[in-house]
Amino acid sequence: MRAFRFLPAVALAVATAVIGLATVVPASAASSRVDLNVLVVTDGNPWVEGIRQQLSAEGVPTTVIDLTSGSRATITTGFLADTLADGTPHGHFEGVVLPNDAPTQLSAAEKSTLAGYEQTYQVREVDGYVWPSPVNGLNGPTWAGSLDGTTATATASARADAFRYLTGPVAFEGTAGGNGSYGYLPTPVADNPATGSHFEPYLTETIPGTTTQGVLAGVYTSGGRQQLVLTFAYNYYQQQTRLLAHGIVDWVTKGVHLGYWRNYFSAHIDDLFNANSRWSQSGHCTPGEGDCVGGVPATTPIRMTPADVTATVAWQQQNDYTLDLLFNGGPSLDYAEAGGGTDPLTTALLADKNSFWWVNHTYQHPFLGCVQNFTVIPWKCQTDSTGAIQYVDQATVNEQIQQNIQFGQANGLPFRPGELVAGEHSGTVMLPQQPNDNPNFLAALSQNSIQWLGVDASRETGQRQIASALGVPRHPVNVFYNVSTQSDEVSEYNWLYTSKADGGSGNCEANPATTTCISPLDLNTGWANYVLPLQERITLGYVLSNDPRPFFMHQSNLTDDRLALQTLTGILSAYRGWFTPDTPVVNQTLTDAGTTLKQQTAWQQTLTAGTVSGYVQGGVVTVQGPAGTTVPVTVPAGTTVTGGAAFGTVYGGEQSGYTTLGSAPTGLTLTSAAFGTTPSATTPTATPSAGIALASYAIGSPHEVQRSGNAVTITDPYGTHVLPKLAGKPDEELHIGATHHHPYRTPVAQPKK
Repeated sequence: MRAFRFLPAVALAVATAVIGLATVVPASAASSRVDLNVLVVTDGNPWVEGIRQQLSAEGVPTTVIDLTSGSRATITTGFLADTLADGTPHGHFEGVVLPNDAPTQLSAAEKSTLAGYEQTYQVREVDGYVWPSPVNGLNGPTWAGSLDGTTATATASARADAFRYLTGPVAFEGTAGGNGSYGYLPTPVADNPATGSHFEPYLTETIPGTTTQGVLAGVYTSGGRQQLVLTFAYNYYQQQTRLLAHGIVDWVTKGVHLGYWRNYFSAHIDDLFNANSRWSQSGHCTPGEGDCVGGVPATTPIRMTPADVTATVAWQQQNDYTLDLLFNGGPSLDYAEAGGGTDPLTTALLADKNSFWWVNHTYQHPFLGCVQNFTVIPWKCQTDSTGAIQYVDQATVNEQIQQNIQFGQANGLPFRPGELVAGEHSGTVMLPQQPNDNPNFLAALSQNSIQWLGVDASRETGQRQIASALGVPRHPVNVFYNVSTQSDEVSEYNWLYTSKADGGSGNCEANPATTTCISPLDLNTGWANYVLPLQERITLGYVLSNDPRPFFMHQSNLTDDRLALQTLTGILSAYRGWFTPDTPVVNQTLTDAGTTLKQQTAWQQTLTAGTVSGYVQGGVVTVQGPAGTTVPVTVPAGTTVTGGAAFGTVYGGEQSGYTTLGSAPTGLTLTSAAFGTTPSATTPTATPSAGIALASYAIGSPHEVQRSGNAVTITDPYGTHVLPKLAGKPDEELHIGATHHHPYRTPVAQPKK
């Protein structure tokens, strides 16, 4: 890269990198400059908070004004813009997000100033949830109600713009008539050529009882401004929001922002070559795992067969997807010895070894944390005479890591020696029994040069340094390790999620903040009608949240009813029905997932420190900050670096990538100017003009929103509508904490003497 000498004075104090010059000379001072920063004005309601969370998840810089705070910033011309020393008009925000088209907490002067800024700098605005009216380009609604269980359509206009990653259908979660959503289906007002006003529908549904398409979202252009208005209530976690959220971010930033977005989906299958204990429907426990009282009959351990390997390979080919198999080499030899020298499952897996990815899961799957005491239920850590916890020694941990590496290498498994997932994610903190990492486990990680360590995301969600390794949290899927049939899965599900009065464990009653009791499911239909679709939806919620953390199930789920394949099929089928082929799920190795988490964490730290800034000027993107800083950047398709090469990689119809800042420039040239290049004749200076009058919920609007705890109450001419959980998290999270894995010791065949 060539040297670049012209830098703003503020940047000269540190080693600075600049991304973005159309040429190697600065942009004209006549061109306005707009910072890559989104202004989020929130009143705490779930729709605007959902957009704020999406911006955060993608790593987009924001400035947040909390309308409920008495010490909030006042929106003035100086807050929104200024003029640089060379006379360049300087806008501080590339986009604006509001809870509605005119929050009552903003003064009339603030609303007018904000509208004027948007006109002057051609900055877009998102209105999170509005009452349809001519002020926002819509006729009053002729229908209002629940949207649960319906399917809307992203229009051709939406798919030609920021929602280009969608195929068309946008499915609202829930069942018809439910209380998870509420919205209006208005129609656009007629165009007004005199003012240039036009409303373009982006998300529509047929108005019940008619053939007319009603609007759920669309873009209103009028008075030199553009507003994306949404006419339904939603929160961050709902499926419909997950499908639309990136498009909202992309629209408000015109596809130019700092940040990086992908839909990650990696699936691990644990305990290959091994067997898993089987759930007892009559005993409501798992014999052999230390959680059964005396007298519960033994159950037959679950282990894959060669036919399951064949079926899994065929499934991968049909679905263009590769599983990561976590292997325990020791049981392979145990079963071979018990079988007279050969093990058919091992033979089958090794014959198709190159069809999969592989990860070291320790040789025999022992617990590598504290020494467990199973004389009590639940187990506890064994202590010495002083009360100090006794830990598994370093020699044992070393042996488990090294012997499995040797097994993998001897059998030609394509695994990565720097990766490890211990049995039960043991060795690290496991509350409530083990409050600290096993120091011997940590020493063994360093001794064996382990770089990436899988941990349980239900116990620790973030990435941390664990001796020589970085942790990679993995999401458990509620397809349990100790089941292989639908009826066993539903039996255990009922035990975990129903009240004692309904024959369950009552865990849901004891932990109402994290789990919700359900009515008992039918053993024959509960899997297909409830458990499977719920797990698909919950898993997809993470996939659509820019979350690279892998998911895991077990080899027991690949045999008998093959619950894992059913789950994966449902997830991929739904995803591929919603997203275009150029927006595939990103399937990563443990190393790649860990690297992505590391990048995301580092960027969030950079955002917090405020050491990197970016702006657009004259069709050119510029990012500046300390040399060596890695920055994620997203730009429209066709964006090039100096010399003509395309920037980043293509995903979802746009280009994005991580770039490391240096001391010389790298040009990022847009195909067209994204923001106002020159102030208009009516606004010849950097100071925003007075804007057009804005509507308000309180002025001329019959629409009122109130929030109490997790409940949102909407009052309008149609009545009062309570959405009891819209401001909270979903009833059932993906994790059920310590009850997901019973403390288990995996059974293996007894070798012949």
